[in-house]
Amino acid sequence: MNSMLNLTFSRHFLRMAAAPCVMALWAMAAPAVQTADWPQWRGADRKDHAYEGNLLKEWPKEGPKRLWLSREGGLGYAGFAVVRGKLFTSGLKDQTEHMLAFDAESGKALWSAPLGSRYPNKWGDGPRGTPTVAGDYVYALGGQGKLVCAKVSDGTVVWSKEMKELGGGVPGWGYCESVLVDGDQVICTPGGSQGALAALNAKTGEVLWRSKDFTDGAQYASIVPFEFGGKRQYVQLTMQNIVGVNAADGKVLWKSGFPGRVAVIPTPIYHDGHVYVAAGYGVGCKMIKLGNDLSVTDVYENKVMKNHHGGVIQIGDHLYGHSDGPGWVCQDFKSGAEVWASKALGKGAVSAADGMLYCVEEGSGTVVLAVASPKAWEEKGRFKLDPQTTQRSPDGRIWTHPVISNGKLYLRDQELIYCYDIRASR
Repeated sequence: MNSMLNLTFSRHFLRMAAAPCVMALWAMAAPAVQTADWPQWRGADRKDHAYEGNLLKEWPKEGPKRLWLSREGGLGYAGFAVVRGKLFTSGLKDQTEHMLAFDAESGKALWSAPLGSRYPNKWGDGPRGTPTVAGDYVYALGGQGKLVCAKVSDGTVVWSKEMKELGGGVPGWGYCESVLVDGDQVICTPGGSQGALAALNAKTGEVLWRSKDFTDGAQYASIVPFEFGGKRQYVQLTMQNIVGVNAADGKVLWKSGFPGRVAVIPTPIYHDGHVYVAAGYGVGCKMIKLGNDLSVTDVYENKVMKNHHGGVIQIGDHLYGHSDGPGWVCQDFKSGAEVWASKALGKGAVSAADGMLYCVEEGSGTVVLAVASPKAWEEKGRFKLDPQTTQRSPDGRIWTHPVISNGKLYLRDQELIYCYDIRASR
């Protein structure tokens, strides 16, 4: 992996996979080590890339072949982690949130572990965050703020910690963060006066440090790790700030103001000394450059990418995502300029693999395969999720992000989990 991914952590759970047919553009973005597993939110390096090849570059008219459908996902919007043949997610069942494990090949339910009491919300009840797998353990945060560590093998709970124990208060749409496991520590964002970020011992849940000089309330973005200026650090986005803290002790290394409104959700992107963030509600995006002395310089701030919660992906020198208003946008990473925009598909979430974008329209459940190209929006297939849930809140949508792992595409609509075969050859 590139410097963002902790190699000590990755050796515990990542399997190597060849990618013989990756496009030249894709190779620019791929890390040195490739894996077909998807161990956490937005994949191995939190950039929403599946670094594998031999995937379909065009879908048949009816879409790729569905391998299985499970109706046992429970309610909620939690995403997927896929590691060593198991798929992990979270869902609400019988007024209790659960961490859930399935066989990734067949969809068979394997185990469940309690994740805390029901999080109620008019947009849909249940958990929001994606589990994180590290070695023999899997970690997940419930909507009410209960963080649980369980055994990958059978779901036995090893330890748990409430965000309220760490001084946090449940944000308006619930805790949505997908916690980061970095080496021997778990990093989360309880928010509040004791420190916005907390590092816990991955084996015991013991508090290792708090970011006492960074006390913003928790929002909905997830933390990204990286190395810069000889220091390993974590970047997090809140309503007021983009902040980098020292991975060793949680002390603030740098900070830049951010004019968030209502909610900030998309995960920050780090690349080559630059940090990019985006938000919806008319806010737009911002790029900052870090100096060797950890000074911060604004590169640009504009409204080209007003990304609500579907995510933004960097591929080479360009960014791709949905922007409220113009639609699906390709943005120049270095300058922030719009390269193209398309309304061929409505608002939704995106992931990427093998030079292609996998987009899911939140309203209709339409899934599109498009070329990740700065030339134009170019579709290579679309289909509509069928069946769709009857249990989704009238105010809810299909908000779970797509996941690509080991030649399969995993999608979700509340309790329904879908698995499709997207391999080009078998």
